[in-house]
Amino acid sequence: MNLFIPGRICLFGEHSDWAGGYRRTNAAIEKGYTLICGTEQGIYADAAPHPNALVLTSLTPDGELHAREIPMEARALLDEAQRGGFWSYIAGVAHQMLTRYDVRGLVIHNYKTDLPVKKGLSSSAAICVSTARAFNRVYDLRLDVRAEMELAYQGEITTPSRCGRMDQGCAFGNHAVLMTFDADRLETTELRVARDLHFVVVDLGAQKNTQEILRRLNQCYPNAENEIARGVQELFGASNRRIVAQAVDALRAGDAERLGALMREAQTLFDRYAAPACPEELAAPILHRVLNYAPLQPHIWGGKGVGSQGDGSAQFIARSPTDQQAIVEILARDLKMPCFTLTLKPN
Repeated sequence: MNLFIPGRICLFGEHSDWAGGYRRTNAAIEKGYTLICGTEQGIYADAAPHPNALVLTSLTPDGELHAREIPMEARALLDEAQRGGFWSYIAGVAHQMLTRYDVRGLVIHNYKTDLPVKKGLSSSAAICVSTARAFNRVYDLRLDVRAEMELAYQGEITTPSRCGRMDQGCAFGNHAVLMTFDADRLETTELRVARDLHFVVVDLGAQKNTQEILRRLNQCYPNAENEIARGVQELFGASNRRIVAQAVDALRAGDAERLGALMREAQTLFDRYAAPACPEELAAPILHRVLNYAPLQPHIWGGKGVGSQGDGSAQFIARSPTDQQAIVEILARDLKMPCFTLTLKPN
């Protein structure tokens, strides 16, 4: 069985997934709203049944082959997941599958990965979703996409990772999805665009500490006890609700210029209200240098940070297919930064 699971770009609404989760203890917090889409790059794997073990191999982008065999036993899977590391995400999902369904083991060969890792593109969620989908299809569990997402999420948080539910939206594939987070409830709406929309995602080639960003921003919840916390809650709350609603309308209309203006506004608000909560990571000088790089401006409608923000990745919406290619060439030539393109299509 052959599988492909893409990465995930958060076009708008980063951090509002976990922020909306705090409604379970403070109903005054606004729901979380995110607008995501799958990438054209991702995780490629073959899967087959195995009687009693996870037999795992993975070919990394640099050509190195990793291999691991883990007994399909609850304790062994849980230990592997909680230890963290290369195989922890697969082990975490396998532990969830074993404790919920009548499944045995799997042979999984990840023969290609062209999705950048640790760049805010949900590479770990793609691994978790691919594992959940492999169990689902190999053992004919007949789970829908939402069930696969839930198992992938529960598997990932079995590891030291503390992702939000948004990340598993990569399960929907290469189109746009509106996700609404209300405490532990999740609603999803798949969206259709009126015309092609052309994006570029750039790897900034720097480092960021996502765990520290999340730790500092989570300190602003569930109760806002100072001005910075109030600003963060407003940013991920009412301001985010307004921007995402407008972005959904613009996306459905295929209005690239409006989406670009909303990206610029969203980044301005993030810098104003979120950056003070974690200035060491969210000042992001490389991100802002690239967003404001003069040679790019004639080719873009707008841009913003990706994922948890910081100096990980940036996204742009191009004025045309020709401009999309020009953005890639300028960033590679001038700044030596690798990029990939994403085109949302009406179908």
